[in-house]
Amino acid sequence: MAILKKGSKKLLNAWAFYDWANSVYTLTIASTIFPIFYSALFLDNVKNIEFFGFEVKNTALISFVTAFTFFVITILSPILSGIADYIGNKKLFLKFFCYVGSIGCIGMYWFSLEYIYMSMFFYFCGLLGYWGSLVFYNSYLPDIAYSEQQDAISAKGFSIGYIGSVILLLFNLAMVMKPNWFGIQGTEQEAAMFAMRVSFITVGIWWIFFAQYTFYHLPKGNSQEKKVIKDVLLNGFKELNSVWLQLKEDLKLKRFLNAFFVYSMAVQTIMLMAVYFGEEEISWADNSEKTMGLIISILVIQLVAILGANITANASTKYGNIKTLIGVNVIWMFICVFAYFVKTPIEFYFTAAIVGFVMGGVQALSRSTYSKFLPKTEDTTSYFSFYDVTEKVGIIIGMLLYGAVDQITGTMRNAILFLFVFFLLGIILLFRVPKNISVKN
Repeated sequence: MAILKKGSKKLLNAWAFYDWANSVYTLTIASTIFPIFYSALFLDNVKNIEFFGFEVKNTALISFVTAFTFFVITILSPILSGIADYIGNKKLFLKFFCYVGSIGCIGMYWFSLEYIYMSMFFYFCGLLGYWGSLVFYNSYLPDIAYSEQQDAISAKGFSIGYIGSVILLLFNLAMVMKPNWFGIQGTEQEAAMFAMRVSFITVGIWWIFFAQYTFYHLPKGNSQEKKVIKDVLLNGFKELNSVWLQLKEDLKLKRFLNAFFVYSMAVQTIMLMAVYFGEEEISWADNSEKTMGLIISILVIQLVAILGANITANASTKYGNIKTLIGVNVIWMFICVFAYFVKTPIEFYFTAAIVGFVMGGVQALSRSTYSKFLPKTEDTTSYFSFYDVTEKVGIIIGMLLYGAVDQITGTMRNAILFLFVFFLLGIILLFRVPKNISVKN
C-alpha cells in the first residue's frame, strides 16, 4: 500500500471517516437506547441492586461505574500516549481501543441484572474503548493535516459522524418501535427489549467495520519502532507536569482552566445523566410514551445543539468569549433549578431544548477560548492533553458527587439541583479571568 502524503484529500477523508465509525456509540448507547434499556430492567417499585455487597440505586450505580471508567482513562491516556509517541505507532493503540469498545458494545447484548458484574464490565469496555480511542484519533490531526486544513477536516469529521450515527439510530429505533417489521416476536415489551439488545450488536459491528477504512490509510507513526523502557511510561505525565508548572506563570490561562474545570464538571454530568433523569423522574402515561418521549428529547437536544453552537459563536464575536461563557453558565443555572420542578413530558421537552441550546455552545466556546489563551508555543499537544485530562477529572468528580447525592437522597432531582453550585462557582471564577487577554471579553 502506497503511503499517502500529509494533506492529501484521501488521507484527510480516511481520518475523518473514523467519526462515521465511532459516533454511533455516543448516540445509540451513551445517549439513547441503552439508558432506556437499562431503566426498563428495573421494576417501577424496585430501583436498587446489590453491587459488591452494597445496596445501590440503579442510576447511582451507572454514575459510579462511569466515573470509574473515566478514572481508568485518565490514568491510561498519558501512559499510552507517551508510549505511542516513543515507538511511533499510534495506530496500534487506536485499533486496540476501537476493538475493546466494539466488543464491549456487542457484549452488552447479554446485559442483565442477573449477571450484573459481567454486564457492567461490557458497559465499561464500551465507554473505555470510545474515549480511549479518541485520545489517539485526535492526536493524528497534526500528522495528517496542515494547520490551514485542520479546522475544515475536523468539522467534516463531526458532520459525517453525526449523519452516520443518526442513520443507525433511526434503523435501531424502527427496530425497537416496530419489532414485527424485523421478524421479532413476543409481547410488546419483550420484543422491544430484544430489539434494543440487537441494537447494541449493530453498534459494535458498525464501529469495527467502518473503522477499517481509516486503519487502512492512516500512517503507523513518524518514528522507528523502539523498545519501551521504564522512563517512556512516564513521558505523558512529565508533559502534563510541565504544562502545570507553566500555568503558574500564566495567570489568565490558569484562571480560565480553574473556571472550566468547575463548570465542565457539571455540564458533562448533566449530559451523561439526562436520559436517566427523564426516565425516572418524569410522569409518563405508559412505557410506550416514555420510550418515544425519551427518543424525541434526545433528537431535540442533538438538533438544537447545532443551532446553539452557531448562536454562541456569533455572540462571542459580539460580546467576547468570557462574557458569553458567563451568560451560558447562567442559563445552565436556570436549567438546574427548573429541572428540579420538571414533572410532565412537555416540561421535559422544553428542558431538553434548552440543554441542547447551551450544550454545543459551551463545549465549542470553551475549547476555542482555551486555544486563544495558549502561549505562543509549538507544543500545543501537551496543552490540549492537559485540557483533556482536566475535563475527564471533572467528569469523575461530577459523576461521583451526582451518584452520591442520588444514592443518599433517593432522587436525581436533588443531584441536579446540587450542580447549580458548580455553575455559580464557574461564573465567579470566569469573572476573575484577567481583562488584558488576547480575545475580546
